[in-house]
Amino acid sequence: MISLKNIVKKYDGQTVLHDISVDFPDGKTTVILGPSGSGKSTLLRSIDLLVRPESGTISFPELTYDYSKPLSKKDSFSLRRKTSMVFQNWNLFPNLTVTKNITEAPINVLKKSPADADERAAKLLKQVGLDGYGDRYPSQLSGGQQQRISICRALAMDPEYILLDEPTSALDPELETQVLRILEDLCKAGQSMVIVTHNMDFARLVSDKIVFIEDGKKVFDGETHEFFDNPTPRIKDFLAGISIDPNKIDE
Repeated sequence: MISLKNIVKKYDGQTVLHDISVDFPDGKTTVILGPSGSGKSTLLRSIDLLVRPESGTISFPELTYDYSKPLSKKDSFSLRRKTSMVFQNWNLFPNLTVTKNITEAPINVLKKSPADADERAAKLLKQVGLDGYGDRYPSQLSGGQQQRISICRALAMDPEYILLDEPTSALDPELETQVLRILEDLCKAGQSMVIVTHNMDFARLVSDKIVFIEDGKKVFDGETHEFFDNPTPRIKDFLAGISIDPNKIDE
């Protein structure tokens, strides 16, 4: 389990995360929801040290780090080794083949042999329906295919948790569905994930837990069915504002 305690983050003197504490269970999928600008991505990126809070702690079963204190390179590596991030805009290396994009970090960071890394990449490509695409370059792929490669790249690092920041927001509906099916399969396989998304149907389908953030404050932290089936007035307004009627979700 990942446990964040009393997280405070400020930008230019303005607090964007207000003393947030939240747990992300192992083997489960937690979805972070909230209005635009609420602090969802900031909270997610705090886990992977892409954002450094001013104070608070992050804990794994055998590791605890205080954000307010300096982190050594060894500590940073140990923390980042636990997670792998998937971004909304893929961030693939355009000059590397698909296989090289997937194997670059396992070879150079995890010190895996090229043969082992290539074998793992081939298995992952088959898993996401892109068997035989290893020699292609990112420019030869659709957006949905590139995002699936990004997911393969994250899985290749064998992280305890995969963190996904709006993984389908840059895709059209058909390509979005392709990627969401891959993530659904990972959820069913018990991969620990933390996902920021605006897709409520997907959130309800795959999540075990919902965390709702607004104005940098935690408003809801609980089971998915409770969020959708028994929404508070504020959550009901949020759902209605994105064209979902919470009273008709079960119809």
